[in-house]
Amino acid sequence: MKISTILDHIDSGHMALPEFQRGYVWNRDQVRALFDSLYRRHPVGGLLVWATESRSATHRGDGPLAAGVVKLLLDGQQRMTTLYGVARGKPPKFFDGNLQVFTGLRFHLESEIFEFYQPVKMKDDSLWIDVTGLMKNGSAGLGKFIATLSTNPELAPKIGDFAGRLSQLLGILEIELHAEEVTGADKPLDVVVDIFNRVNSGGTKLSKGDLALAKICAEWPAGRDVMRATLKKWADADYNFNLDWLLRSVNTVLTGEAKFLYLHEKSADEIKDALSRATRHIDTCLNLISGRLGLDHDQVFFGRFGVPVMARYLDQRECNKLGSMNEKERDKLLFWFAQAAMWGRFSGSTESFIDKDLEAIADGDGNLDPLLEQLRLWNGGLRVEAGHFTGWSLGARFYPVLYLLTRMGGSRDWGTGLPLKANLLGKMNRLEVHHIFPKARLYKAKALDFRKPEVNALANFCFLTKDSNLKISDRLPEEYFPEIEAAHPGALASQWIPDDPVLWTLDRYRDFLVARQKLLAAELNHQMETLLHGDTQWLSSGVSPKLEPAIVVGGISSENEEAELDKLNAWIESLGLPSGVMSYDYADAQSGRQIAVFDLAWPLGLQEELSQPVAVLLNEEPATIALASQAGFRCFTDGQAFRKYVEREMMAGDAHA
Repeated sequence: MKISTILDHIDSGHMALPEFQRGYVWNRDQVRALFDSLYRRHPVGGLLVWATESRSATHRGDGPLAAGVVKLLLDGQQRMTTLYGVARGKPPKFFDGNLQVFTGLRFHLESEIFEFYQPVKMKDDSLWIDVTGLMKNGSAGLGKFIATLSTNPELAPKIGDFAGRLSQLLGILEIELHAEEVTGADKPLDVVVDIFNRVNSGGTKLSKGDLALAKICAEWPAGRDVMRATLKKWADADYNFNLDWLLRSVNTVLTGEAKFLYLHEKSADEIKDALSRATRHIDTCLNLISGRLGLDHDQVFFGRFGVPVMARYLDQRECNKLGSMNEKERDKLLFWFAQAAMWGRFSGSTESFIDKDLEAIADGDGNLDPLLEQLRLWNGGLRVEAGHFTGWSLGARFYPVLYLLTRMGGSRDWGTGLPLKANLLGKMNRLEVHHIFPKARLYKAKALDFRKPEVNALANFCFLTKDSNLKISDRLPEEYFPEIEAAHPGALASQWIPDDPVLWTLDRYRDFLVARQKLLAAELNHQMETLLHGDTQWLSSGVSPKLEPAIVVGGISSENEEAELDKLNAWIESLGLPSGVMSYDYADAQSGRQIAVFDLAWPLGLQEELSQPVAVLLNEEPATIALASQAGFRCFTDGQAFRKYVEREMMAGDAHA
């Protein structure tokens, strides 16, 4: 199909962009490269389109679709948007991005290069041709340019060459691009996705959730907006979930399956009803997890893909009229959630593990024992050992566990002696991570040679109010512990501090960590036992060798790092780009074993068709950077370099820090 025909199809509504597609993300370098390749008649790849009935097609923008069969661009939207924008001098109706990226493209007749308009450089040089002006006016425009050039005697000998180059430039519109068609009507969703991902192997792989949502929106155009409004409600409560996660929960509630292909044949009414039920059950889950486990905000909310399983369980109880859960059933379900999160049940092959867990509750009789037994057999045991608290950094998998213990165990603040809560009133009462042995003092003890993982060990963390944290400052435990115990007896023990003062000194720091790890493990096992109400069979066997404590590299090591990463994420969001995952859990796909923690990551890339995974790794060891690089991540070790990458590669130099 000729490029000019494709552009005409976009004008007439015979070709459009599906609603699930992301916005335009190319930069000026990519625009120049595309036109240079087309001018030189180099291959630029074909298109992948989804042929479907216009009456059921949900598309981006407010332009009307033509009647009959329309073609929705699955692969090639960046190229076609660029071609349309330059050739027509305006963006297509489905455009969503930075208009300046393709505005002002010029071509030099002598050097045959493409550049964007620069007044000083190009003002008095008639050899710089306005590409948009030429393409909008076609043959008439070509004749006008040649006539203008002919008035210059110095250029007369080269008019023939210039005319040929102008014709070659204008001829871009007549280039044939191969268009591969996919018809979703007679193919299951998995086949459509597989075709797309094979063709688009160099770009962001379209998820099954994307296409499932497209199918839903075809019958229920407001579906995406309704789901986004639901997500915003949870975001306002400091729980940040995405559309894919919500759709997964809708899917489990409606079909009892994790795979999105089971949504393919469901009607809009069925989806609406399932969304309503899923939302209600998720609200219940969040209230239970927050109220009983204390995991009351996004930074400590791990194991989120356990929620779709919980939502299905609650829906079965409702549909089978089993009534509300009693206290034992409620706590057993929360026990499963906490344990699945601790051992990384959903950190690897998420979909397959959700399916296995859904199968365990398929009888719908409210019995949770098969679910727990499956988890125990997979993990090899559910009892925690001291070694599981040897992790370090704010991104360690057991960091949320430490917060869970603080809330479930009734830990007390060392400044006021009052129980710690997430939402204490007053700015100075906000909970903060406190280094029991100050980092600065540990690093200054050169003779003891404390390494970063030791300084930022989980066993050196506790939670205090901001005010108490500031008052303690950089004092050593041997100085401030006696004062706390005198003012608030039992406050130290409430945070599982070893009671032997000998361990409170700098030279015994390593022994302090070992002693506190044992106390934390004992407390966690105790809290898990309380959730089981005496049915401790699930904690009886030992820990599987595959999940023995292992060295996990990387991770956020200070509040200053966390603040800098938060700032980067906020900046990214202000540009309309997707926020990254803080403390990204890089795990083994099959076992769920945590391998590394990447400070801030975009595992699917920052944008569609610029899909290389990206990681910001601040103050990390070479081993962490090497591991992330081997996993395919483009790594940045400082915020400024990352900002420059975003400005150059995605915002065409138009972003501002």
